[in-house]
Parts: sequence; structure tokens; C-alpha cells
Amino acid sequence: MFKNNASIDFLKSLDTNSMGGHLGIEYLEIGADYILARMPVDHRTRQPFGILHGGASVVLAESLGSVASFLCLDDPQTQRAVGLEINANHLRSVKEGYVYGQVTPIHVGRTTHIWDIRITNEANKLVCVSRLTIAIIEANR
Repeated sequence: MFKNNASIDFLKSLDTNSMGGHLGIEYLEIGADYILARMPVDHRTRQPFGILHGGASVVLAESLGSVASFLCLDDPQTQRAVGLEINANHLRSVKEGYVYGQVTPIHVGRTTHIWDIRITNEANKLVCVSRLTIAIIEANR
């Protein structure tokens, strides 16, 4: 499904000096139609009451979906993938360790992509479900 081949090292380079890098997101695996990453639950990603901040989960979800859309572009030189809408349902709290996010496609069209992102804890229990809609626009916009 992904049109643009990418290595884990390439995905890591995308997060240099960006939100994902600041939060410690690490890309772990790229499959034919999914990407898997993890994010630490630590001082960067906890809210004041000691549990994973919902906004950090949304950053992980949007990071995964945006990268997945980038890898689906016909021509990354003339197209951009930009977030249009995201929602997230937070199902379980996490105090420490890592959370894992996996993105899979719901719809990959010419002008919109819709992604399902499932975030789990280290015991593989669902922490958050998210859906991201991406708009595909011309790069010069």
C-alpha cells in the first residue's frame, strides 16, 4: 500500500527537532499497511496527576497517521499530507513504561486519507483509539 519506501531511520529523521522527537516517539516497524511506534510515559508525556496526558496520545496518533499518509503520496515533491480532523477516546490510564501506537488505513483516496490508530500499554491493553482524517493538498499552498 505504501508507495514511498521508507526505512525506520528515515522515519526517525522526520522527528528531529519536532514534537515527536521531543516526546520520545520511536518508530519500531513498517509493514505493508501499518506502522508501529512507541512513546514513553515519563515527565514529557504525563499530566500533572501522574498519568499519560491525553494530548500526548493524540500527538502519537497524529504523528503515525501523518507519516503513513506521506508514504502514500503519489508525488511527495508536489503534494502534502495535512491533518484535517482527529478524535481520540481515552480508555485506560498509564502511569509508566511505554505506550504503543499502530496505524492502519480505513480509506486512502486521492484527496483524503482516513487512519485508525490504536494505542496500547505494555500488556497490550487498549489505552486509546483514534481516527485521523488527512487532506492531500498541493505543496505550494
